[in-house]
Amino acid sequence: MTLAKTRSVSLVGVDGFVVDVEAAITSGVPGLHLVGLPDAALSEARDRVRAAIYNSGEDWPNRHVTVSLFPASLPKRGSTFDCAIAVALLAAAEAVPPRSCAGLVLIGELGLDGRIRAIPGVLPAVLAAANAGCRTVVVPRANAAEAELVPDMEVISAGTLRGLLCILRDEPPPQEADEDHPPPTAPSDGLTIRRPDRRTGLDLADVRGQAEARRALEISAAGGHHLFFSGPPGCGKTMLAERLPTLMPPLEPDSALEVTAIHSVAGTLPPGQPLITRPPFYAPHHTATRAAMVGGGSGRLLQPGAVSLAHRGILFLDEAPEFVGGTLDALRQPLEEGEVRISRAEGTACFPARFTLVLAANPCPCAAAKQVDCSCAPALRRRYLARISGPLLDRIDLKLELSPASRAELRYDLEFAEASRLVAERVLLARERTLKRLGDTPWRSNSEIPGPELRRRFTPPPEAMRAADDALQLGTLSARGLDRVLRVAWTIADLSGRDEPGTDDIGGALALWSGRRP
Repeated sequence: MTLAKTRSVSLVGVDGFVVDVEAAITSGVPGLHLVGLPDAALSEARDRVRAAIYNSGEDWPNRHVTVSLFPASLPKRGSTFDCAIAVALLAAAEAVPPRSCAGLVLIGELGLDGRIRAIPGVLPAVLAAANAGCRTVVVPRANAAEAELVPDMEVISAGTLRGLLCILRDEPPPQEADEDHPPPTAPSDGLTIRRPDRRTGLDLADVRGQAEARRALEISAAGGHHLFFSGPPGCGKTMLAERLPTLMPPLEPDSALEVTAIHSVAGTLPPGQPLITRPPFYAPHHTATRAAMVGGGSGRLLQPGAVSLAHRGILFLDEAPEFVGGTLDALRQPLEEGEVRISRAEGTACFPARFTLVLAANPCPCAAAKQVDCSCAPALRRRYLARISGPLLDRIDLKLELSPASRAELRYDLEFAEASRLVAERVLLARERTLKRLGDTPWRSNSEIPGPELRRRFTPPPEAMRAADDALQLGTLSARGLDRVLRVAWTIADLSGRDEPGTDDIGGALALWSGRRP
């Protein structure tokens, strides 16, 4: 019996675990037998591997071949094991030195012609290999830039199985050119995706009037606070929301890797951009399902939803009352915990989901531009806005009712409308003050501070808390609402350069939290 071993990676969500791929050639009926709970796509690897080996000029062993995937008790899925299976099989047949592939982690799908095709999820797979102590990984050439984002990892990229075998044999590379195809883009499942690269021409100076709303955007960008705009059509709700990313600084290196890993799994990485450095902006259509919003899938084919694709960025829900109630209420757990756990009979996946939520709503179903033209009864208006549940609204930090800009504001607001660049500078300074204050904690923004820690370590002076205490006494402010008010007050103080919130900061935060519904 001849035995050889290599490795690959299996992904569950954005988490991965290293799989040992062992190939043994024994006497018996010729054929390839896979063990280790492979799914249908992995079971078909025997046909892809056989054709790829033949078309790469190699001989197929005319004996019984057993390929074992360890740990055997964990289900494996997908075609990412093709390269590892082919190399382990050829090493067992002594077509390549077994020692040359024993410490490698091989990731990639084989075409029938021997081409190594690009796959989604390379970055989290390489991260999992690095965390397991592996130091060399083989990936498709089209995914090389993505894999090289992982520090202290030697990346070998190959376009064909023949080229990979030449590397393992220490032979000159083949003469023919390898052509790679970009990874397929995953279906959006009801998502309307607005990518940051399409938004480079937007500027906050485009918005006329709405001084309070622009101030709310600045507070939201500085502290990561959730935002709700209500008002008639044409008052600027969507314009304001679309310009929120222009106020936010680039992602920190750790956050950029985290965001890129999610998009790699989803197959939504922008072409030619292996690392996402700007906060993502996602705007699902109101017909999006609950699975499209929070993630889902069948079996172990679990995919991230909009809340995860907007991780470290903005999730914008335009016409929020038009969404199905269950879809909106599914946001409550991600808003509190910053992650989504999807459980199925075959396994559980956990996706990060720490985003800034922006809601926009018309005051009634008819969406009349002027209130005098509205034909909706008061009861209908209340039912329409009640589609956004109270518990969800209780988790929104900033609520504003917008009015249409006046004619004077539309024509003469040029000197008062600040550009995004100027506001972004203030936001960056406020974030630096926040990080300095939270330097010995695991949190990066005011919105992430847990309520108990907020009340224990970051409580403003008693005289500044008088307005909030009165609201608690009257029952107009809940305990959760108090936490929201304190977080916003700290952000307002950071924007103003103060060491702690004062009376005006608490009062402003309380007014923004309570809002005024039509």
